[in-house]
Amino acid sequence: MGIGIDVGMKQDYSYLFDGLSGGSSGNLNFLSDYASIKNGSYGKLLKSYYGSQGSTGTTGSSGKGAKTNDVLDQILREKMYPKVSEEAQKANSDLTSGITKLTNTVAGLQSEDTYKASEDGISAADKVISAVKDFVSQYNDVVTAAKDSTMMNKTAHVAGMMRSTETYADKLAEIGITLNEDRTLSLNEDKLKAAGISKVQELFSKDNVVSYGSAVGARLGFAGAASEPASAAEKAKEEEEEKEKDSQYGPAGLKEDIEELMSESLFGKTKDEDGKELYDLTKIMAAVKSFVGNYNSVLDAAGSSYNSGVISNLVSLREKTGRNASALGSFGISVDANGKLSVNEDVFKKADMSKFKGFFKEYGSSIKTPASLINYYMTTQADASDGYTAAGTYNVWGNTRYNVTL
Repeated sequence: MGIGIDVGMKQDYSYLFDGLSGGSSGNLNFLSDYASIKNGSYGKLLKSYYGSQGSTGTTGSSGKGAKTNDVLDQILREKMYPKVSEEAQKANSDLTSGITKLTNTVAGLQSEDTYKASEDGISAADKVISAVKDFVSQYNDVVTAAKDSTMMNKTAHVAGMMRSTETYADKLAEIGITLNEDRTLSLNEDKLKAAGISKVQELFSKDNVVSYGSAVGARLGFAGAASEPASAAEKAKEEEEEKEKDSQYGPAGLKEDIEELMSESLFGKTKDEDGKELYDLTKIMAAVKSFVGNYNSVLDAAGSSYNSGVISNLVSLREKTGRNASALGSFGISVDANGKLSVNEDVFKKADMSKFKGFFKEYGSSIKTPASLINYYMTTQADASDGYTAAGTYNVWGNTRYNVTL
């Protein structure tokens, strides 16, 4: 049975992948499925089966419930993390490599150099014919691999590529490329030669955003960048890393870091062997790294909150940091597109610490209040109703009905 693939426009692409099998599309509802299995007729059947097994002596009566739960848990695990067959693993590998090859070939067909004779005597026509042959062959490899692949995020974009090919079927036919019933392509080389290279260049033009080449290139770009859900082992590792990070960083730590970086004691000078007074760069660097870690952790944690107090102060924190991005950059502290911080230790250690001290007193003072309030609302107002403050006043920033982009 085919699957419906959501590519953002609500079309049903099941007919493109009539042979597509496996995948993790059902994982989103595994908890409700599990409840149905456990409490429904299937669960009763399992209990009945293992109950009868126990009565015949194959398992003790005291172990019936445990045995049944073990089986149900196994079903749940398999639902969450389905096993991938060797055939699907090969298809996944072929799809990944095929997307890369096809992307490069499309880029070649969009390059002006392809439509010029080479210095070694190869004509433009020969180069174009060779490139189109590669395109058809690699396109078919990607379509074939996608049908057996379990990489649903990639196959969704492959489906979009195939839809674009169907849309441009008449134009492709003019250069000898026809669409087969199984959605692969065939090439008539004589017709390609008769069409001429200008028609191929026009069809694959990168300057025309609505050309076939632009449409296919965009879909391949999305497919190549698409990541798949983590495996059970990868997910467990990520969760462990998140727990470790959460234990190190958080809103309370950010407030403490700001206070430390504003303190006089941190910038106290020590004397070296020659009696020269120096800042303790190791100590200051440690405080800056802790500040960066806690700041980023707060952005992650507060960004997923629906509490109006948290969100309004997160907006304030990010705005104040954004206004100081240039100054922070002069000390080796960068602000990325998502508002997160990173520090270049070499640049920071070469900076004038007296200037950094003066800068952070002002910057730290500006972000101290929103950082403290984020900590307050996250620790004392976590259960407050969405959209309402502790005083009972309504704030649209906290209402889950509104998609607020920070």
